[in-house]
Amino acid sequence: MTDHIKESLIVLKSGKTILYPTDTLWGLGCDATNPKAVSEIYKLKNRIETKALICLVCSIGMLKTYIKEIPEAALGFLKTATKPTTIIYNNPRLIATNLVAQDNTLAIRIVEEGFAYELIKAFNKPLVSTSANISGNSAPKSFKEIHADILKDVDYVVNLQDEKTDAEPSTIIKILEDGTVKIIRP
Repeated sequence: MTDHIKESLIVLKSGKTILYPTDTLWGLGCDATNPKAVSEIYKLKNRIETKALICLVCSIGMLKTYIKEIPEAALGFLKTATKPTTIIYNNPRLIATNLVAQDNTLAIRIVEEGFAYELIKAFNKPLVSTSANISGNSAPKSFKEIHADILKDVDYVVNLQDEKTDAEPSTIIKILEDGTVKIIRP
């Protein structure tokens, strides 16, 4: 286990926030099961708590822990997706209530490689993942573009500034009750 993972685990387990490279952009994260930590992410971003955040897991097995019924359409979509894809699921459970949208949904992406994957696997819980920007500003495409206030106020910065990310946000889809796929963000 790398020092970056060990240090991140200490911070996450203590209910604090991290700045870390995800499979897409640099993200702000915390323990997705800890409401106080989730509130800190909203404060860092200067974002209202009714605007939902994304959650990351490292496997279908972990996804099944937090989503009781995974639609077949979602499983099919995950198998064929060619880029990181976030799916909005109904009726999440065992998650911080302030992470769940007002319509009782939760956006979750399965990360399959890289630092975020290794961290989630070691933590054995989902992580919040939201772009490392102040709400209303554009998402930074590289570490150098991250706002100074974010760097100053986050509890721990993973020291992997050269870590490559896709520098594009994930596709976000929602599978409606009738199985129809609605694209929220291409």
